[in-house]
Amino acid sequence: MFDPAPLLYPPTLTMFVASLLSVSNHGILLPAVILSICSLPIELIPEIFDFESSCTLHWFLSCIPLLISENTHFSNLQSKNPVHNLDREVLILLYPLHRALCVTLYYLTTTSLLRAELQLLSIALINLLILSSSPQAVILKALLWGGGIGTLITCSHVLRWGLTLARVPRWRFRRESRRENHALLSDAKTKNKFLLLRKLKAFLNVGDGTAGDSSDEGDSPVAKLPQRRFDLKIDSRILSGFTNKLDRDGGSVSAIEQKLEDRLAVGNATSIQDFTTITTKKRRHTLPNIGQPVLRSTKRTPSGRRKRSASSSVQSFFSLTERQATMRKWLYASYVYTCMALIILVGIRPYVGKHALHGNEPIGWALGYLFGNLSWFRMEVVTANLERWICLPVREPQGDMASCGLGWVEHLRYSTFGPANVRLLLCAYWLAIIIVGLAIVFRLSAIYEVDTRRKVFHFMMVGMLLPATYVDPTFAALALSLVLAIFLILDLFRASQLPPLSKPLAYFLTPYVDGRDLRGPVVISHIFLLIGCAIPLWLSLGALPRVGTGPWNGWEVPTRDVSMVSGVICVGMGDAAASLIGRRYGRHKWFWSGGKSIEGSLAFATAVTMALLAAKAWLRFGGWPTDGNDDVWAVTVWKTGVAAGLASMTEAVLTGGNDNVVAPVVLWLCVKGLGI
Repeated sequence: MFDPAPLLYPPTLTMFVASLLSVSNHGILLPAVILSICSLPIELIPEIFDFESSCTLHWFLSCIPLLISENTHFSNLQSKNPVHNLDREVLILLYPLHRALCVTLYYLTTTSLLRAELQLLSIALINLLILSSSPQAVILKALLWGGGIGTLITCSHVLRWGLTLARVPRWRFRRESRRENHALLSDAKTKNKFLLLRKLKAFLNVGDGTAGDSSDEGDSPVAKLPQRRFDLKIDSRILSGFTNKLDRDGGSVSAIEQKLEDRLAVGNATSIQDFTTITTKKRRHTLPNIGQPVLRSTKRTPSGRRKRSASSSVQSFFSLTERQATMRKWLYASYVYTCMALIILVGIRPYVGKHALHGNEPIGWALGYLFGNLSWFRMEVVTANLERWICLPVREPQGDMASCGLGWVEHLRYSTFGPANVRLLLCAYWLAIIIVGLAIVFRLSAIYEVDTRRKVFHFMMVGMLLPATYVDPTFAALALSLVLAIFLILDLFRASQLPPLSKPLAYFLTPYVDGRDLRGPVVISHIFLLIGCAIPLWLSLGALPRVGTGPWNGWEVPTRDVSMVSGVICVGMGDAAASLIGRRYGRHKWFWSGGKSIEGSLAFATAVTMALLAAKAWLRFGGWPTDGNDDVWAVTVWKTGVAAGLASMTEAVLTGGNDNVVAPVVLWLCVKGLGI
């Protein structure tokens, strides 16, 4: 069946987004055109000789826009924005970078992401790498690219070893010998059992001359055993039978030795199986062996099926005992945690301080960013003479009218509370929403199905971000970037089964996964939910100029717009309403395949329209400066209805992509393009 998703979504979404952002950043358009050609399926490229020739031709086609731009006015447009004026060498190498990144992402996610999703993710990462200029984008680039490449280089082999070791069942490990288990030797009865094993091995080992002192080998009772049996090792069943008999006899070793000598003396011990009859009972409801014992094949199961052989990487761990395997797992985990800490402290921290914080120390900058308006904190910093390490914001005097032109919310933020205190209040507010939401989810776990419980997380994102994004959009973007990095790291620990975090994370996520999460090793629901809420905000900030003074230069934006919260509205309101209404009241399906109902699509459009109107009302009520789109409410209602309808149709016909990512981008395009 033909899948239009790889042909439709990566090129079209890339070009639409670049077209809107190129109004303020002309240098974005040319890389977007090249990446759109790179994302075309390789099946569309004619195969001249072999697959490599198709890739070469595809690479040449991706370079055609660069060749055309050299002789047209497009190069003049690009030179007007020196920040995004990329070298030709960089643009030429976009195709091999995109191909290599798609292979790497597929290796990390295997079947968790579809082909179109891999293409979109690769394009987004490349744009972040070559076009990021704001401090928030630089921090996100350092987290994703620096942390990702550093983890692959330092921890890829250890993570693969740890995952392979975690898949080995416990019964496949080597059993611990009595010499290795020193704790058991403290018991007197255990010492007797160990002594019995040594005597039995010495009694049977005639090759070492320990069977007896008789010079005539024919007089030795052991000599009557077949010679081929001397090289066999003592089976664990024999040992268990002797030790059980030892327990019944009260720990007497001599009695069992006497019975063994009596049986050997009369010449009845003709096989190793005869030793087990001294102390163990015969199995009931089984037929006795007649003649020689039946030897079972080691390559087939008792039912006759062929055994599946383990790979060489798995077999290398079979020689370990269970205790050694546990110790090996903790060593792998310690190495990974240490490498993660070094990557963050040694690699990411200096890069962020140099390129995003104007040379300031990131830890000291973060302390001033959050606690800089607290009186006691400022006093401690000044007393300890730490002003050069911890950046303190300049306080705006009470009643100063400098911020009144930005609206009453901004006036309260700067004059009454202070920007740092407002960030602390936002953190407390978000934490309260998370606690209340988790309490509701745990209470509903025994009542409602998985899909209903999952929608609680969608409403949590609406409650957290819809009222707070306008207050401090750059801080919200930074928080989403940090949370995304934390989610990726935790899911890496969970998928790699590293102790001690893997099992608690797996137990917590198991009640909320669906079929898409079971396609591969990565649980993508919560990650895509966060990305769907964050991408429209990141794109909106990328199209706005930056303001700020001192250490916070570039950390403020002068205006606000509804497109900042379009992702939260689409994922939190539209998708949740479509799922809840469509599953319960959906009776009429669309004429195309996909399973979406008309009732669910109408619920999606209605919820998104109401949420967009509420966001527009909150923007006007808060008094924030806008970009001049002050339409009357009738026009605003019409525009929101059109945008919600297009997003609803996209969600209804969406195939080959996650609706938590594609639908928010489409809604952002509609809101931004219509100027809501």
